[in-house]
Amino acid sequence: MSHSFEDRHIGPRQDDIEAMLRVIGEPSLSALTSSIVPADIRRTDALTLPEAESEAAYLDRLRTVAARNQVWRSYIGLGYHDTHTPAVILRNVFENPGWYTPYTPYQAEIAQGRLESLLNFQTMVADLTGMEVANASLLDEATAAAEAMGLILRIHRRPGPATIMVSDRVFPHVREVLVSRATLLGVTVITGDPATTALPADVAGVYVQSPDDHGALVNLAPIAERVHAAGGLLAVGTDLLACALVVPPGEQGADVVVGNAQRFGVPLGYGGPHAAFFATRASFVRQAPGRIIGVSVDAHGRRAYRMALQTREQHIRREKATSNICTAQALLANIAAFYGVFHGPDGLRTIARRVHGHAARLAEGLRLAGWQQTNATFFDTLRVTADRATIGRLRDAAERRQINFRYPSADIVQVALDETVDESDLEDVLACFAEAGHAASSLPPLSAARDLPTSARRHSTFMTHAVFNAHHSETEMMRYIRQLERKDLGLDTAMIPLGSCTMKLNAAAEMLPVTWPGFSRLHPFVPVAQAEGYQQIFRELEDALATITGLPAVSLQPNSGAQGEFAGLLVIKAYHASRGEAHRDVVLIPQSAHGTNPASAAMAGLHVVIVACDDRGNIEIDDLRAKAVAHREKLACLMVTYPSTHGVFETGIREVCAIVHEHGGQVYMDGANMNAQVGLTSPAAIGADVCHLNLHKTFAIPHGGGGPGMGPIAVAMHLAPFLPGHPLAKTGGTHAIAPVSAAPWGSASILLISYGYIRMLGASGMTHATEVAMLSANYIKARLAASFPVLYTGAHGRVAHELIFDLRPSKARTGVDEQDVAKRLMDYGFHAPTVSFPVAGTLMVEPTESEPREELDRFCDAMMAIRAEIEDVATGRLDRQDNPLKHAPHPAIDVTASDWPHAYAREQAAYPMAGLRAHKFWPVVSRIDNPYGDRNLMCACPPIEAYEDELKA
Repeated sequence: MSHSFEDRHIGPRQDDIEAMLRVIGEPSLSALTSSIVPADIRRTDALTLPEAESEAAYLDRLRTVAARNQVWRSYIGLGYHDTHTPAVILRNVFENPGWYTPYTPYQAEIAQGRLESLLNFQTMVADLTGMEVANASLLDEATAAAEAMGLILRIHRRPGPATIMVSDRVFPHVREVLVSRATLLGVTVITGDPATTALPADVAGVYVQSPDDHGALVNLAPIAERVHAAGGLLAVGTDLLACALVVPPGEQGADVVVGNAQRFGVPLGYGGPHAAFFATRASFVRQAPGRIIGVSVDAHGRRAYRMALQTREQHIRREKATSNICTAQALLANIAAFYGVFHGPDGLRTIARRVHGHAARLAEGLRLAGWQQTNATFFDTLRVTADRATIGRLRDAAERRQINFRYPSADIVQVALDETVDESDLEDVLACFAEAGHAASSLPPLSAARDLPTSARRHSTFMTHAVFNAHHSETEMMRYIRQLERKDLGLDTAMIPLGSCTMKLNAAAEMLPVTWPGFSRLHPFVPVAQAEGYQQIFRELEDALATITGLPAVSLQPNSGAQGEFAGLLVIKAYHASRGEAHRDVVLIPQSAHGTNPASAAMAGLHVVIVACDDRGNIEIDDLRAKAVAHREKLACLMVTYPSTHGVFETGIREVCAIVHEHGGQVYMDGANMNAQVGLTSPAAIGADVCHLNLHKTFAIPHGGGGPGMGPIAVAMHLAPFLPGHPLAKTGGTHAIAPVSAAPWGSASILLISYGYIRMLGASGMTHATEVAMLSANYIKARLAASFPVLYTGAHGRVAHELIFDLRPSKARTGVDEQDVAKRLMDYGFHAPTVSFPVAGTLMVEPTESEPREELDRFCDAMMAIRAEIEDVATGRLDRQDNPLKHAPHPAIDVTASDWPHAYAREQAAYPMAGLRAHKFWPVVSRIDNPYGDRNLMCACPPIEAYEDELKA
């Protein structure tokens, strides 16, 4: 057997492929591909990429690349700090496919473990920040700050213009994103000292950082009083670890609190992925962005967790969504939550006191040596001023010791300490200052250092819930993590056939390097010369993505697909503005588009015009032409997904793009379905000018239970000058738009995964993967055609890489709907396909190339068995209400209960197929009551009394 990565990644063997083709009725894989992909957009040449590498050769080479990164001690701060990831969390969560391969918890009954942990995250964040409610994470601190501004504007709702004030001591990368977003929405931004600057009459809110850009702690209470008196709201960017020691923003009058949870055990990774946090008042919860986990009950009244307030999801609210963010950073939020659980409130206080104590001792040592430290009150960061020559000598001394400080200007140095600092590190830092020309000083004892003033110290309790006070030994922690993991279904258990989500293999060889110190311990703002290994990977990955898309320039900065959409639209806007056509602000979007498309367009300040689709699901070209003509003076672009969200290659796509170009617009291609394009066609071939690429779909970054993701954009040459820049690193085009993410290269560490995918598969392997993905989809279609009608097909009756089953006829006949089928699939050991998207009453299936034929057959057998159960309802053999579909899923606690109230047998409920006796995944709750959860909104860990009441019941 071959040991190539291609053979490891692609599930069906050659004999399987031949058998699947016979079922479909095609003589060869190339013939099938030709019947799916229109001839006028087919590639005629192979991808020009480096030869595929074996896993062993790739990992050996990558170790050499990692060695080009210089892992210095970085005391730069700016929201990023080195941290100790507890080994029990690193091994059992970060490196565990049981945690990194599950999907977003849309099917909550088989996601109870992740949901419980995310609820812990929300509780921890709310407690530490002193707020009433928190969400389940956002992408990064900068976008969280922008979302805070968005919430303020939604709450403000005064007629006329609005002004946001941003403190002049906000982190520079946060300020850039915040100001850019505000400008797009027509909001006036002023900067200054929020404690003294006059607030205009139309002020909607103020954004303050504490600890601020200098490292100083800000007295927020008088600022909050000023802002509230002026009719505005106060948003604060803060540090979670500082909140364990310092009076939290919520106790000082803040209305929204955001920041980065990275220092809670999440590696630096040269910028990500990290979980941002967002906390606010309970009265604002329905205006909060992103996802919020809530507590509900199942059909038997048992506690159950689920995503609350799902009406905010973009596929429902579209351009009226509160945010365009589709994924969060669930895996990283869970790591941070477990960090909080493992250390508990006492452990966090100890870590915070140690960090502050080190900073206080260093400050006293510098004072005794004659240095001027300007922060009167600080947590972990010192700001020292001196003449330029002295700072220059200090920098030289630090670099000789491989230490990075922050140098905001030529006469200032800042030192931000973290939990990894020990006594010898402090002595080295002090020695650097001594070498710079001042008198040497020994490190004073902690008792000699000045503590926080009483007014700044936190006196309130936090994280009092039992979960944060029960798992402090490694044995307890390991068992708790595993207990939660066993409640969830990931790719380590079974196929996840989600349409539009591409749940393919996340190979271990791709994942391993992410946690290597050479990649994981770099601060995102170290000098580029210290990150030559990363820079090499960026260049090679950009070249590969340019080759794959046919678009020559790439930005790796957007750290989600939705951020990629947003960035692409801003690049288009900047291009029009450069040509004196800034008035172009209309975007055409087909009815079939994913909901993030109109949400991103609205956030970019564009006006959405919907284009109709015909009965076959294709763009109605006459309607497109009419609307392009009607808006030709203001047309900015078309947003189109290809293959379409309906799972077909539309044959008129080149004409569609030509119409848009003819009337002055650009074409933005949503890359969600690139898994049907790679090696066979490209965005450039269809006529697109810009596309984003969901690296967590096509290019194998795992979904992590709801994040991380990455959404780089590729653009045509005329758009290259406008690729996003960054205030703290040289990146982007010559006329770069403002950054869209906090870090210059987004979530840099997980780019390694897609890099590995491309380098180990190579050109032929990726092309073969595309062909097999489409083979698998058409194989499922052929096997299930008699059981479930497929809603849309292409010109030759084929689908692309995904297909939509129409459940509406079954519902009309029997009352069994798509949700019943989705829940029943859990009893068969499967995650459901995508439910009611893009068409209500349907299931969208995408098998990917990674699933072996055996698993595809097991899924098809399950679907046909469910069809038989539906027919039993239709004929009366099963009751229309009391049947295994309506009561699915069936957890073991119900099946083994002494009371069995159903007319159908326990065996039919739990073991509807013989193979399940050998391998059975048990949901832990029955069907969850979502309306109950929305009526009784609880978004934090329930009080201990609730657990006691449940046990009594």
